[in-house]
Parts: sequence; C-alpha cells; structure tokens
Amino acid sequence: MIKIAELLGAPIGASAHSGQVDTVIGAVHVLMIVLFVGWGAFFTYVLIRFRQKRNPAANYTGTKSHASRYIEGAVAVIEVALLFGLSVPVWARQIANPTPADQALTVRVVAQQFAWNVHYPGPDGVFGRSAVDLISTSNPLGVDRDDIFGRDDVVSVGELAVPVDQVVRVELSTLDVIHSFFLPEMRVKQDAIPGMVIPLSFTPTQTGNWEIACAQLCGVGHYRMRGFFNVLDQRGYESWLAERAPEL
Repeated sequence: MIKIAELLGAPIGASAHSGQVDTVIGAVHVLMIVLFVGWGAFFTYVLIRFRQKRNPAANYTGTKSHASRYIEGAVAVIEVALLFGLSVPVWARQIANPTPADQALTVRVVAQQFAWNVHYPGPDGVFGRSAVDLISTSNPLGVDRDDIFGRDDVVSVGELAVPVDQVVRVELSTLDVIHSFFLPEMRVKQDAIPGMVIPLSFTPTQTGNWEIACAQLCGVGHYRMRGFFNVLDQRGYESWLAERAPEL
C-alpha cells in the first residue's frame, strides 16, 4: 500500500508510523478507484441497455435482481473493515496514546500569526517558567530567564530540529487563533486550539530538511506561515542546539 500512496503523489514517509498511515490512504484510494470505475461502467451499461430505441415502451415491472443490494452490502462491509480494521487502530496508537514526556524528547511548539515558536528545555531537561507579561518580539514565548530552570532553555522561531531514530513528543498550543501543525513527511497533522495544549508524538527514521506547514486558514498572512523542519543525526542535533543556547 505504501507504493500506492507514493503513486498517488504522497511525499516520502520518514517516520516510524508513516507506513501504517500510507496503508490506510492506499486502501481507501483503491476502494474509491474500484467504486469510480465500477459505477461508471454500470452507468454506461444502463445507458446502452435501456436506451429508448431498444425500449420504446416503459416497463413498470422493473428489475427483479438483488445484485445491486449485494454489491452495496459488500461495499459497506469493506468500509467498516477499513474503518475498524485499519483507521481506528492507527488512530489509537498515534493520536489517542502519545508517548509520555519522560520517554521522549519533549518540545513545545507554539503557533501564532504567522510563525512557529519552538521551546526546548536546556541541558537540565526541565522547561523554565513562562509568563504572558514577559512576551515580546525578542521573547515570543515569555520565557523567564531569571527562573533557575529557564536560564538554559532554547527558543527557536520558525525552525524545528530533532534527532533521527528518537521518539519526539510535541506539546502543541497557540497564542491566538486556530492553526494546524503539518509535517507531511512525518505523516503528522494536528490542529492547535486556543486554550489547549495538545500532545502528539512521532519517530523520525531518516535525516532530511523539510517544511512545517500550517494546514488551517489562520488569517491574511496564512500563506507565509511556513517553518523549517530538520531531522539530524545525534551529533548534528547537539551542535544545532548548542549554537542556539543562550549565553549564561
């Protein structure tokens, strides 16, 4: 099914769960193609079989075959199988049960019109305090640098970097309106809802440089709300983080 998703134009799958998502996408598209071709062929047959020249007088008896009912029943069974056999298990593993924070690299992603703010804990592994009254153009997340845990925190605007082959937990929120955090290659898409912190997790399986997209219309500047997403090896990630660490 992964090859089918690629044939349909899907970007490469670069996360541990991308194959499962691609299987669902591929299976759904196969069903839709079969239905499209099948109903198109049936419609063409009906146009020819019951054309006026061949049937000058109306037949009020109608067809007595139950074939259409059986076909509709089969389609319903297949749709239920796709929903409960493929889609719901993937949802349960990836969405309903994100990896706990103590078992993953945890970062905070905070959306705003029209940028992505990323907050990393420092070497101590603990996020520092943040406050609304500390928010400014130079401190978009209001991190309290006087807090003992906030002194070494790293804040990046428009760029998210993570190490390859490590579980990443993103705690997603927004400063203003609804946004949608979209990493196509990771098969990750999640709405950021005002007043909520929504966790999601994924495991990158290959290095690369891609984009963060906003998949929800969020204002007149929506078109320019793009960020950069980098999957690096462990040494490259540590170097990237060190370059952006605050001077203590």
